[in-house]
Amino acid sequence: MKHCLEAALLLYQPYHQGNMAFTGKYEVESDENYDDFTRKIGIPSDIIEKGRNLKIVTEVAQNGNEFTWSQHYPGGHSMTNKFTIGKEADLETMGGKKFKATVKMEDGKIVADFPNYHHTAEISGGKLVEISTAGGVTYKRISKRIA
Repeated sequence: MKHCLEAALLLYQPYHQGNMAFTGKYEVESDENYDDFTRKIGIPSDIIEKGRNLKIVTEVAQNGNEFTWSQHYPGGHSMTNKFTIGKEADLETMGGKKFKATVKMEDGKIVADFPNYHHTAEISGGKLVEISTAGGVTYKRISKRIA
């Protein structure tokens, strides 16, 4: 019975009213604290250097509570995570590390705890705004819709 109630509550959250707010293709237009954040989460300095100012394209397909979230990097490398809000999923970090997490939706934001940082994503003013926090360092990436 408890699961039925939770499911009913999920169905009537504002983000589930046929709203495909996240669906689209986005290209990074700005970011803040890239160097400090990537150092904080242990990315090697040569990788930090290569990743600075990359025009990463994020492609999101949303079907109700189901998401396919892909990031395409210059040079052909891509990473895709598939998840359903409220259900544990197998995910992968930018560095290729596999982990399990339950992605949530809070106040219209996608919320996930990666192995060493907390991540949120929302659509604000038609843009994809992602915020990651690790040990007091916050990285903010804003991407404009391109499709």
